[in-house]
Amino acid sequence: MLYESEQGNISIALAGDAMITRQMRPFREENFLKMQSLLQNADASIVNLEMLFHNYEMSWQGKSSYSFQVSSPNNLTDLKWLGFDVVTTANNHSYDYSETGFLETLAHCKDHELLQAGGGNNLNEARAPAYLDTRGGRVAVMAGTSTFSDDSRAGHGRLDFPGKPGVNALRHNTVHYVQKHVFDALGTAKVELGYSEKERVAREFVPIASSPPVDPATDLHVFGNHFRISERYSIETQCHREDLEGIAHWLRGAEKQADWRIYGLHCHESGTSGEFHGGSRIAPPKFLEEFARFTIDQGCQMFFAHGPHFLRGIEIYKNRPIFYSLGNFIFQNETVQWVPEPAYSGLSLGHHDTPGDWGWARSDGARYGFAADPVFYRSVLPVCTYSNGDLKDIKLYPLDLGFRRPIGQRGRPMLAGHTVAQQVLKWLQDVSRPYGTEIAIKGDVGVIQL
Repeated sequence: MLYESEQGNISIALAGDAMITRQMRPFREENFLKMQSLLQNADASIVNLEMLFHNYEMSWQGKSSYSFQVSSPNNLTDLKWLGFDVVTTANNHSYDYSETGFLETLAHCKDHELLQAGGGNNLNEARAPAYLDTRGGRVAVMAGTSTFSDDSRAGHGRLDFPGKPGVNALRHNTVHYVQKHVFDALGTAKVELGYSEKERVAREFVPIASSPPVDPATDLHVFGNHFRISERYSIETQCHREDLEGIAHWLRGAEKQADWRIYGLHCHESGTSGEFHGGSRIAPPKFLEEFARFTIDQGCQMFFAHGPHFLRGIEIYKNRPIFYSLGNFIFQNETVQWVPEPAYSGLSLGHHDTPGDWGWARSDGARYGFAADPVFYRSVLPVCTYSNGDLKDIKLYPLDLGFRRPIGQRGRPMLAGHTVAQQVLKWLQDVSRPYGTEIAIKGDVGVIQL
């Protein structure tokens, strides 16, 4: 055997959403440094970068939301210091500062020697892998998002026109199944409110905007949604076929060029079962399960999702792991240094209020939203170990992000103490049980043995 990588031995660490607004390097708590060691000792460490990094070279350009997630480029140094090699950049905050803010972020990642996947100057760049060379072999990391603004979606170029910068977007189709009396009421409302006339105008003047053909006896397009008659209420989601085909091309290409393939997806959408937490459900949507298994079928060794800001279940599919949400890794969304006017007006704040007032109002003094629920401040750091090319085990290290700590402290991760660790692991056991995944609890670490 000539090369060490031919042995098929590698360790890969995954983390969820990083919303980092402050330095990590000054801190020396034992459980913080132990967590850092896990990241540094892994052959490849990957995290979702759910923030922009720039020096406000551009305007906010009319974004309607009051959430503008941006941080100093210097904080990328701290992510590198923690041990991360690759960041994924496709998510719902990618265009918080429009195209310029996104491209500045990609440039700063490059300057800080952080490989990125999920974004680019055109759709091919956004779908292309980031390649990381490790002692365990060449790793291809690909990424996308199912939660995005239309203006953030990357586009193909033509011979006569350049491509559009943006993210690798995974679209999905949704059908709402409703009972006949509701279906009939929606049809009446569509006519009475003038939506039928709007569709007629769209068909005549802007063909691209017209709705796909449906059987009017059973299907109805209204209010931007597709409804279908059924005996019971339900929601069905499916991946967009064109996007699947385009992504598959790059998956097959990565299989030819890398020893290991990993896919990450940002997904806020939820399924239809489980308890509510922060407006999202425990269960992932069906299209996410479809897509995750699709990437494995196309040759990926693992798949990880993030987006709802809390932990979802783990599935072992064809002996390969699928993490349906890794929750938050760094959650410092309340300490953005500067935010534009819509951020204030969206929270009924005035021109004399400060970013500190904005952060406090966003959570109503930690009584509302994310800051009021511990589920958003408890997460896990999985480390997947391979031996002779096969997955040997997955160790799940619970994380505590400082729930109920002051704003200046909370959001920074470290290995959880015993009580929180046990709560996190039992949560993971519960949400993974529908997939038949067994998680053993050994001390304060979860173990999936293959």
